[in-house]
Amino acid sequence: QVQLVESGGGLVQPGGSLRLSCAASGSIFSVNNMGWYRQAPGKERELVAGITSVRSTNYADSVKGRFTISRDNAKRTVYLQMNSLKPEDTAVYYCNADIIDTTMSRRPYWGQGTQVTVSS
Repeated sequence: QVQLVESGGGLVQPGGSLRLSCAASGSIFSVNNMGWYRQAPGKERELVAGITSVRSTNYADSVKGRFTISRDNAKRTVYLQMNSLKPEDTAVYYCNADIIDTTMSRRPYWGQGTQVTVSS
């Protein structure tokens, strides 16, 4: 069984910073692309940032220059460093990973979500 466990959300004032973490565990053969998505109330889930196994990255225009995605392949963990946070960044943030398990089955997995609230 494979699972993604997120941590690091919370309440922060505008202009502040947070760091999200997401660790993959279980019967894993390999972890390929990883990413962070977010969903605000009444809106569709959107891609925030993605990173490949060789650390190529891409970002939503709304977060470029403020957010940084990184990963530690040995720990099977992806991070999202969020700086200069704005109220419009408020959302539930979800980790996503493309994983091949030990049965050689490949599919995307999702974390449980972590709330990020930016408010004064």
